[in-house]
Amino acid sequence: MKSTFKKNGVGYLFAIALLLLGSSFANPGNPAANEKTVRAVYTAYEKKDWNMLKSLFADGFTFTSPMDDHINIKEYKVRCWPNSANIKKFAIDKLIVAGDDAFVTYNGWTNDGRVFRNTEYFKLKDGKIKEFACFFGPGISFPNNKAK
Repeated sequence: MKSTFKKNGVGYLFAIALLLLGSSFANPGNPAANEKTVRAVYTAYEKKDWNMLKSLFADGFTFTSPMDDHINIKEYKVRCWPNSANIKKFAIDKLIVAGDDAFVTYNGWTNDGRVFRNTEYFKLKDGKIKEFACFFGPGISFPNNKAK
């Protein structure tokens, strides 16, 4: 019985190693390219360049926030893009990329000097943003919010 266990045990270990090795390649992404794509989102807002931003989005793109539930690119342009007119700049505090997933925490400044701080999650596919979720921080939350 011991020799059978050893023989099968090696097979089990080999299978587990393959599964673990495969899981690290299941979501490999390209961290440097994905970071560049995510940073370009904030650049597009600072430059007020819709075409630049749109070029970063994958087919089937969705955006989610406390006010938006998986809206498509057309609705995103109507509901969210107008904020770009009131954005002066962003300062990224943290940007973490793991495969095709990225989290960003940043401070943003409006043209009139108000500060907003949010965290955003990006799911990328083939170097393009498939999902984009914004989690509003304290304060005004988003640039066109009239709250102080």
